[in-house]
Order: sequence, then structure tokens, then C-alpha cells
Amino acid sequence: MAEPGLLAIDQGTTSTRSIVFDRAGRPLAVEQRELPQHYPQQGWVEHDPEDIWRDALATARRALARHPAAAIGIANQRETVVVWDRGTGQPVHPAIVWQDRRTAEA
Repeated sequence: MAEPGLLAIDQGTTSTRSIVFDRAGRPLAVEQRELPQHYPQQGWVEHDPEDIWRDALATARRALARHPAAAIGIANQRETVVVWDRGTGQPVHPAIVWQDRRTAEA
């Protein structure tokens, strides 16, 4: 059996990527899905939070099917905001992406 690697999940602005790395930092398995951006109004940029979750899970599962991992690291957009309903675990609004300008005046 192969030595387990490190699974890195990179949730970016335009795609979700999962990579399993070996101890030397070499990629052993790479999976990626494009992430659609939505522009409901001029200057607004949103993501569907369900797309983010679904793509992170799918790419991670596919990468792990190709090579096992013993640990996980996550990189995300940091300034993108999602509000979740604590009781249901469902998003209450689309994710407001860091590029969004609706709060620029504030």
C-alpha cells in the first residue's frame, strides 16, 4: 500500500481543486472543478454555497480514490462570506465573493 499523503483542498474564486501531495511536496493526485460565478446586479459577484460544498467533496473523494491521505489542509478565499442557518445547516443567501462591490461605500 502507498504511503498516505496530504490532501490539500484549494477553494478558489473560479475553481475547487483537491491535490494529494507526498512528503516531498510532489502531487500524487489532482482533481479540479470549475466554480461558476453569478452576477445578479452590476458590481455584485456571488457563488452558490451548495456548489462550493459539492465540488469540494467531489474533488476530495476523487483525489483520495487515486491516492490515500493521512491529513487535510484547506485554503479558501478568506474574504468571501456565507451565512448558514445554524439549525438546518443550509445557506441563507448566496456567498458574497471578495470581488463584490456592494459594500464598497461602507
